[in-house]
Order: sequence, then structure tokens, then C-alpha cells
Amino acid sequence: MMKTKIIALLVSSLLMSATAGAAEIYNKDGNKLDLYGFVDGLHYFSSDSSKNGDMSYMRFGFKGQTQINDNLTGFGRWEYQVQGNQTESSTSSNAWTRYAYAGLRFYGNNSFDYGRNTGILYDAESYTDMQPEFDGSSYSNDNFVFKRANGLATYRTTDFFGLVDGLKFAAQYQGENGGDSRNVLTQNGDGYGSSLSYDTDIGVSIAGAFFNSNRLDTQNNAAGIMGNGKKAEGYTGAIKYNANNLYLAAMYTQAYNAIKFGSTSSTAYGYANESESVELYAGYTFENGLVPFVAYNQTRGNDLGTDKKGNTYDAQDLVKFVDFGFTYNFNKNMQTYVDYKVNLLNDNTFTKNAKISTDNIAAVAIKYMW
Repeated sequence: MMKTKIIALLVSSLLMSATAGAAEIYNKDGNKLDLYGFVDGLHYFSSDSSKNGDMSYMRFGFKGQTQINDNLTGFGRWEYQVQGNQTESSTSSNAWTRYAYAGLRFYGNNSFDYGRNTGILYDAESYTDMQPEFDGSSYSNDNFVFKRANGLATYRTTDFFGLVDGLKFAAQYQGENGGDSRNVLTQNGDGYGSSLSYDTDIGVSIAGAFFNSNRLDTQNNAAGIMGNGKKAEGYTGAIKYNANNLYLAAMYTQAYNAIKFGSTSSTAYGYANESESVELYAGYTFENGLVPFVAYNQTRGNDLGTDKKGNTYDAQDLVKFVDFGFTYNFNKNMQTYVDYKVNLLNDNTFTKNAKISTDNIAAVAIKYMW
């Protein structure tokens, strides 16, 4: 009951702020608090019944900072998502925290923060994570440090310790997330990683990142889990061009005992012993607000092993699709988009046992942002 009241209060505050057309809700004496978010009226069209129908949701959050002294600023962020396609009496999990972290920014271009945040490999993968709906499918949340995850301590500098403008360096540590409250596909041992990126003045940027994490005994020993090793590793590189209304990007990742597939309700699930991921994206922004795009995502797992039914798999595509569509921005607060995913996965024994959808999906949406 208390949780429901808190959410209702936050939503009411959000709506009042949106009506007033102001994202900044407090700014006084060096303390600042901003409200942001969007409502996405979203519908999927697909032959897969689990991927068809109303997918509407709302996402909102707060960003705050406080000026401690001339060289030290405190900051924090919290972001929440609420599904809008559930009944009012639904008892299913239809809301969750996406981000929750706090930190310090010092001497302008250095920061340290801790909490639920973005994993270090996403520093490179973010270059191709651009589609309005079916983006960044090679990486998963709560999967070591590929995307959003818990227990992340992150240091960042945006000018390489004051030596090179545009050269960004980050180092990250992730604490163990295990226990009975998590299934084996969302667990991780202690790990660390780092990233390096450089933005040129001609619109070209390059990025590279890696991580190395311990895997838990539950991950190595659970029935049906494929991938076997004490360590999970990942190495990624990306390049993008963003100038003259044109955006082009490419990303490649090599990982070991790290990329997950399936779910614990399927008979073929776990971690690929070895995997390769490729993402490509191209988009162009017209002056009238139209942004057509085309993209390609593929993740291939090698040496997968044997599932709970005794089926042995060598190399299989875990993700493979072409994606195209457009976004149209009416103004900075309103947009609509169409995102069509052409699934290139084969309908075979592996995809059936792993419960991986092989059907095409069309997403159509109208979105209000503040």
C-alpha cells in the first residue's frame, strides 16, 4: 500500500510538472533537481502472440545535483518504468527501477558514482543502440556489465586526466550479485572493466571496452546452463560518424562465457562458451524532423553444448535481424515512429527449445516527452 501511494505521488508530481512545461522543478542555492521522462503509446504487430498487441508504457526519473564547493559537486539519478498494458488488478511485475545511483564530480571533468547504472561495455555499444524500439539487442540488462546492472562503482574522466580534450577514460568495478533472489541468468561474481573513447572534431568517434568477471558456482553447476568457466570476459570496439545530419555506426564484440540466451523456463538456456556480436546502424535527420534508419544486429554463439533434453548445439545464431523504419519529430516534446524488425533467425530445434522468437515484429508508436 505504501509503495502504491509513493508511486501515485510521484506520478502526480510528474504530470503537474509536464503540464507546466518545465523539466526543472528546483534550482536554488547550488541545489538543482530536474524531472524527465516520456509516455509511449506503443503497439506491436506480430504472428508471435507474445509479441503482439498493446505494449504502452511510461518512463520517468529525476536528476539532481548539489554544489558542495568550487571543485566538488554531488549528483544522483533515479529512473523508473511503469507498464501501461496491464489491468488495474494485475499482480504481475509491471514496474521496475532502471537507474539508481549517486556520486561526486570533482575538478570539472572527473566523476565517481555507485549504484544501479550502465555497464562499462555499453560505452562502445551505445554507438549503435539507436533504433527507437528494437535497438541494442546483442546486449542484455543484468548480464554482467553489458548493459544496466547493479552494484557498479564507476570512475570517469572526460579529458583523460586533463591531458587530452575529447579522450574519455572509465574504470568500473561490479560487486557480486547472487543469492536466492536472483536466477542464474542475472547473477554475477566480482568483476572489473574499463573503456576508452575519443571524439574528433570532424564527427568521428571511436570506443573500446573490456570486462573480466567471476562466474558463480550456481552458474557453472545449474542444470541446463551452457558455458563453463570460472571467468566471464568481453571485448568490444565501435566507431561512429555523426555530422551533417548523417549518423553511421558499427560495433563488434567478442565474449566468453558471458552472453546469455533463453530463460530458466526453457530447456536450452544459459551462456555461450564463445560468442560474436555485430551491430550496424545508419540514419539521416531531415530538417522537417523525419529520421529514416536501417540497422542490422547479430549475435552468434559457438560451442554451446548440450541442453536439458540432451540436444547438442555447436554454433547457433542467438540474435539476427534487419531493422528499418523512421522517427518523425513534431517538436522536441512529441514524436511518432515505425520500427520494423525482419527476423532472420531459423525456426529450428534450438530456437524452439530456447524459446527465442523467430517472427517479424512491427512497432508503431506515438510518444510524448518532457
